[in-house]
Amino acid sequence: WNYALPNGPASRMERVTLLGSLDIFVFSLIAGLLIYWFFFRKKTEPVLDLKTFPATSFIEKMKKTNRNVVVFYGSQTGTAEEFANRLAKDAHRYGMKGMATDPEEYDMSELSRLKEIPNSMAVFCMATYGEGDPTDNAQEFYDWMQGTDDDLEGVNFAVFGLGNKTYEHFNATGNYTDKRLAELGGKRVFDLGLGDDDSNLEEDFISWKEQFWPAVCEFFGVEATGEESSIRQFELVVHNDINMNQVYTGEMGRLKSFQTQKPPFDSKNLFLAPVTVNRKLNKGGNRHLMHIELDIMDSKIRYDAGDHVAVYPTNDAAVVNRIGERLGVDLDTVISLKNLDEESNKKHPFPCPSTYRTALTHYLDINNTPRKNVLYELSQYTSDPQEQENMRKMASASPEGKALYQSWVLDSERNILAILEDLPSLNPPVDHLCELLPRLQARYYSIASSNKVHPTSIHICAVVIEYTTKTGRFYKGVATNWLKNKEVTENGHKHTVPMYVRRSQFRLPFKPSNPVIMIGPGTGIAPFVGFIQERAWQKEQGKDVGETILYFGCRHKNEDFLYQQELEEFERAGVLTQLNVAFSRDQEHKIYVQHLLKKNKEQLWKLIHSNNAHIYVCGDARNMARDVHTAFYEIAEEVGGLTHTQAVDYFKKLMTKGRYSQDVWS
Repeated sequence: WNYALPNGPASRMERVTLLGSLDIFVFSLIAGLLIYWFFFRKKTEPVLDLKTFPATSFIEKMKKTNRNVVVFYGSQTGTAEEFANRLAKDAHRYGMKGMATDPEEYDMSELSRLKEIPNSMAVFCMATYGEGDPTDNAQEFYDWMQGTDDDLEGVNFAVFGLGNKTYEHFNATGNYTDKRLAELGGKRVFDLGLGDDDSNLEEDFISWKEQFWPAVCEFFGVEATGEESSIRQFELVVHNDINMNQVYTGEMGRLKSFQTQKPPFDSKNLFLAPVTVNRKLNKGGNRHLMHIELDIMDSKIRYDAGDHVAVYPTNDAAVVNRIGERLGVDLDTVISLKNLDEESNKKHPFPCPSTYRTALTHYLDINNTPRKNVLYELSQYTSDPQEQENMRKMASASPEGKALYQSWVLDSERNILAILEDLPSLNPPVDHLCELLPRLQARYYSIASSNKVHPTSIHICAVVIEYTTKTGRFYKGVATNWLKNKEVTENGHKHTVPMYVRRSQFRLPFKPSNPVIMIGPGTGIAPFVGFIQERAWQKEQGKDVGETILYFGCRHKNEDFLYQQELEEFERAGVLTQLNVAFSRDQEHKIYVQHLLKKNKEQLWKLIHSNNAHIYVCGDARNMARDVHTAFYEIAEEVGGLTHTQAVDYFKKLMTKGRYSQDVWS
């Protein structure tokens, strides 16, 4: 220690001080290494992923709350969740106790433990989404089913699937769940139910449910305890003295998230995108087709051509006010609806505390026709016996009730306001009405731009929905009329749209040299505007870009030829190899895109069969997509010499390979 310091050799005291300093340094170094090791280890070693394996055990929760029926839901738009709630509520009529549960919130590998609970059962309400995919909240459960070899012997289950027959993979998720649970040894209590949204999804559910519960009674040896009764799930709390900074004003997740915007943005944390362009696309006709541009400059949002933008609209203020007037309530009352089941993960049906006005404007669907269970629950608030009888009849499964519901509610398109107006003796408490109405859902639009060309904006192409119903009321689509009114002004004020981007599998080929065949009539052209922009960009980058062929359809050339100028410029520049347009009503006989496909059958078959072309279809699933399918089958038969069965199999294989992609809706 006798080394030279600036003022000479170290004294004993200086040596002690130095020793102490060194001790502190060594101690600090060791402590630092321990802290670093601890945190680094947590980041690099396999640890429990809370999203994949949530801390909460649904088995322990069922035991704690004395429940024996768990109803899991895979829901994208809220319908499967609603059906699950109805089944959980029904259980009490049979001396059972149920709970509706989001599989994303629990460790589903615990399913094999369900047999620990006597007379227990798991029910699955599983919606199919996209191209036969599970819903977002059921993806991890679906992945678990595919990878597990757990023994489910002694686990009783039943499945109801929600799908739409206009889509290729009808009820794929429901079918797979039912099949897989049985393969793993589970005991099927009742046959798989398949609901079809192209027909009447709720009717299918009710028919299945009416056979399901008697089968459950027989299986478990129990009996129904009484008639269906109205049981409130939430209680009303009125906040007479509350700081308004604690009240939700339309946010989906974090309070005040609209005031202080923080990425990343998703369905629970929306970005308020300013509207920078809102122009009418059609030159004539009685419709309003629009092109809207959203500014995402400061959001850190990224997207690819083919993705969807989810927008969260608000209901028409005039309709909200009329509901308030009809029920005689102060819409600005601050309330919370609090779950009576304290163990439930769902504390409120929508963000609370909130005002009735905010709930009816931002959170609840007041424009669609109410489901049967809503009519049944509301019927108790009618003072006219005839009106009550009709409401209960419509909610029943009797042939007469089905016919009345179909004609008076569905065919006449009566929303909740129309029902309140046409049934004068119906006066429900507004809080119960808010409990019963489903959530207002996001609307998804195919993005009509390429991020390579427009990295700071997202473009939307949409048609405004408005028409007169059978009751003489003027129906206005919620989202499209809301978007239409987001006009760009010169006074500096910019309207905003709450949004986020949802990724899709609708993608251009990895190799730009692959030919692409795009079929998109009407607003189905949206993603192809983005695709063509991207092919132009690829060309500018010096890449070898294959043939780019578009089949577009509209009513009249001089009215609704969307993006005509842009498309013709792309054609002149050689980006768009072929622009084929079907003007359906410009001649006596109607011409659609499928007719033009057949006209060019030799060229198309060569591109598909020999040149590895990728096919893309966007638009109406019910008619157009099916007709296009059929046209391709006929081309394969007539030019390729395939039988019909071979043609169907040929295009199914193209789908599996990702060479036949659809972005369709019904």
